[in-house]
Amino acid sequence: MKVLLLSKYKHLEIADLPQPTPGHGEVLVRVAACGICGSDVHGYDGSSGRRIPPIVMGHEAAGTIAAVGENVSGFAEGDRVTFDSTIFCGACSNCRRGDVNLCDNRQVLGVSCAEFRRPGAFAEYVAVPSRILYRLPENLSFHEAAMLEAVSVALHGVSLAQISKGSTALVVGAGMIGLLTLQALRAAGCSRVFVTDLDSTRLKLAQEVGATAVLSSEKDLVGQVMQLTSGAGVDVVIEAVGRNETVKASIESVRKGGTVILVGNISPEVMLPLQRVVTRQIRLQGSCASAGEYPRAIELLASGAILVKPFITAVAPLEEGPRWFERLYAREPNLMKVILSPERAS
Repeated sequence: MKVLLLSKYKHLEIADLPQPTPGHGEVLVRVAACGICGSDVHGYDGSSGRRIPPIVMGHEAAGTIAAVGENVSGFAEGDRVTFDSTIFCGACSNCRRGDVNLCDNRQVLGVSCAEFRRPGAFAEYVAVPSRILYRLPENLSFHEAAMLEAVSVALHGVSLAQISKGSTALVVGAGMIGLLTLQALRAAGCSRVFVTDLDSTRLKLAQEVGATAVLSSEKDLVGQVMQLTSGAGVDVVIEAVGRNETVKASIESVRKGGTVILVGNISPEVMLPLQRVVTRQIRLQGSCASAGEYPRAIELLASGAILVKPFITAVAPLEEGPRWFERLYAREPNLMKVILSPERAS
């Protein structure tokens, strides 16, 4: 089968590899669409340490079942499906608690590191356990379905915020996760959602998909938030960047007794304004991947409650993958989600 192979850092090539055979409890998926994630771009140059060559990357995907392995029920050849990026064991204490994203034996599709190597979906076929599989409704295209992994991440962060009807929220960072989080907050019942970023193009997209107000982080962000909330601050901040300055601004923008959800993690460590957290009784909550949000994500996309089409910059054949990675790595302006199609399907 044809694959997009990271044969060495900063070098992707189309290669021929053996088509996988589905093992016990697995299905073989013919990939129709696979999105390029920001983590793949970070892995491209080795900076993340999570894409050690040679590796077939790609974990945001959808397609049709091509073959079913032993001990698989509920799925059949030809079914339109997507799958979680997290491959959890289902047996450890975290899995038994329902925290599958924190599985002690967790693997991630398209990742190779010191602990494991798992080929991904920048390929014509990929084998995945049936326990991470979800059937797609007919009205949801494969290209949209390739965005479900990112939508589920946004939904997980919002679920941890414990939103109540009428809440006011701030999303820090209008990248892909931030823009999806904005819509997830709206779907959860937030009456007002503010979004901040440095990029005016992304702020325009935020307006188009429902932001109450967009705030330039080049200006006094905390001052803008206080003006919009009569000096109180927002109920919830979801931080989708992960830098010193954005975490600090998030803590200063939330009301007393409010919640800051930390999704972004560009920096491995940040300075914490501890007294602001303690004396204002702010809850800081980390959010990792997703844990069972796929069915809700499918429902919200299929109903149109969350839109992803405005964020798809291009759909390209797998053969054009190296060029698109170069453009994304160079941080070319106005590029959001690029989806690669090993098979021209929708």
